[in-house]
Amino acid sequence: YLIAAYCFVCTALMYAFTGTPLGRTLNAVRDNPERVEFIGYNTQRVRYYAFIIAGFFAGIGGGLAAINFEIVNAADSLNGLRSGSYLLFTFLGGATFFFGPIIGAALLVFALVLLSELSKAWLLYVGLVFLLMVMFAPGGVASLIMMNVRVALFGKIKRFYLLYVGLFIGAAIVLAGAAAIVEMIYHMQLNAALGPMVPFAGLQLDTSSVASWVVAMALLAVGLGVFEVFRRRFAKVWGQAQEEIEAEIKRRETA
Repeated sequence: YLIAAYCFVCTALMYAFTGTPLGRTLNAVRDNPERVEFIGYNTQRVRYYAFIIAGFFAGIGGGLAAINFEIVNAADSLNGLRSGSYLLFTFLGGATFFFGPIIGAALLVFALVLLSELSKAWLLYVGLVFLLMVMFAPGGVASLIMMNVRVALFGKIKRFYLLYVGLFIGAAIVLAGAAAIVEMIYHMQLNAALGPMVPFAGLQLDTSSVASWVVAMALLAVGLGVFEVFRRRFAKVWGQAQEEIEAEIKRRETA
């Protein structure tokens, strides 16, 4: 309860800080430092203040971690891998939104605690997710949420329900096929001495059987096909919805 209370208080303080003049200046420095310097602000000093404030909250987090785990291991807590993980999942959550890093923290716990127990290839999965996010959603999960919130506020979200279901089904089939292939490859490289059978989602895959590879590749191909069909339809409907939203905004401004 102590950790939860500190977490709530610190989150509230950080959110309040974003509304202060310094917090707004930090956002401006992040988005366009040249323009901020042009209007007379010292961006180096602003970043310095941000570093101090970030260190303050990081120190609170470190103290709470010591209370929770009752041990502090500098080799584990301060290494480059841990720091890189925080940056990676902050990006995945969405660094440009306040709640984005919170989503990233939840994803970090999911990856380190659950996904790492389910598969030895969990780092590969995280890397692939990061690659896809960079390519298709550079704003992170938070940006996807806010884009749909904007559509919902204009009453146009219902037309996407079936499309989202189709995209989810296609993505699930792709994930099943790709994960089966990855798990069989990892088993052949790391656990070949244990035999050809690989446990996967309650099933037993035989790495020595051609049928297992064919089924996995077929799932991957079918999933990609289904996903692409719904993706094209989604892109068309999304474009139409955005045009309607922009027209509605202009109509309200001129009214």
